[in-house]
Parts: sequence; structure tokens; C-alpha cells
Amino acid sequence: MILDQFRVGPYLNFTYLVAESDGGDAVVIDPSYGIEPVLAAVDDRRVKVRYILNTHSHRDHVAGNQEVRERTGAKVVAHRVAPLGQDVSVEDGDAVAAGRLHFEVVHTPGHTKDSVLYVFEGQVATGDTLFVGECGRTDLPGGDPAEMYESLQGRVLALDDALVVLPGHDYGVTPTSTIGRERAENYTLQPRTRDEFLAFMRE
Repeated sequence: MILDQFRVGPYLNFTYLVAESDGGDAVVIDPSYGIEPVLAAVDDRRVKVRYILNTHSHRDHVAGNQEVRERTGAKVVAHRVAPLGQDVSVEDGDAVAAGRLHFEVVHTPGHTKDSVLYVFEGQVATGDTLFVGECGRTDLPGGDPAEMYESLQGRVLALDDALVVLPGHDYGVTPTSTIGRERAENYTLQPRTRDEFLAFMRE
């Protein structure tokens, strides 16, 4: 498997190119602003981009959708409530396959109603649900701290500790992490009751 991480755009976004191999099937996860380096890698590696996987519908995670779609013919995948006019709508527990690559969808509302994780090949693309050392904001339209609590405690912490965390932004001390490391070190994942978490998020 090939996994390329690109820091693109003005908001320290991460866009990912995941492929079976050079010349194989591929996906692009969260194409942001300044997508040219990703498209150059697509050309250099001669990969066939089958899908664009969006973790949520905020502009900085979908700004490159149309350009990638026009250049590659890829189909846009997003949660069914995402206001994107996506080609493929997914729900919790669905899977998307690109050749030998399989991406499992985990619905994690909280940052937005349509936030999802994509679990694949020992990795998890977490979008703005989980960063290295932080979690996503819940004070933007569609955000809900109670839903974020359920997503973090019920979905994120249920994942395998060995999974490599691929966040949506370069906000942490390292560009990637693991679920195990975040379980131990991320202060937003520490044991709290729901009420304690809601109070914590208001601070």
C-alpha cells in the first residue's frame, strides 16, 4: 500500500493519497485547497483514483473535490446527510472498496452531523473528529458537544490501539499518532462523565 500525506492550503489541512501500488487503484481523502501537489503525485504514480473520500463537508476538506473529480473521474463519497451532492452516500458500518483497498465507515457526529472516520489497512483517517492531542470544535454550525462525547467515548476509543491516526489538520506535535497514544495522552479522551465533558467543552 502507498500512503502519501500532503499538508496543503492555508489552514494546515492534510490531504491523503492512498493507493494499492504505483499504477493501481487509489482514493484521495479530504482534498483541500492547493490540491496541485496531490494531483502531481497521482500523475507521477500513475494511479487510478476511484473515489474521493470526504470525512465531512466543511469547505477546507472538500475544496479540491471538483478538480480531483474532473482530472480523474473519481466519485465523491460522503455520509448520507452531507450537503455535497455526493455520488456515493454512506452510513455507519458501510465499506468502500478501491481494488484491494477496503475502507470501513464509522459515523462520528460532533464536529458536524456528517463527520465520519475511514478505517483501512491499519490506519484511520479521522478528519476533524480527532487530532493529535485534541478533538474537533463543536461550536460551529452542525456541531454538538454531546454527540462529540458519544463519538469519542463510544466510537474512537473502541478502535484498536494499533491504528495509525491520520488527522485532518497538522495541529499536533507530530503529523500522525496512534489510537493507543491518543488514549494515553490526549486530554480530550480522558475518562469523564457526559456532564463533565460538556462542562469541559464549554471552558
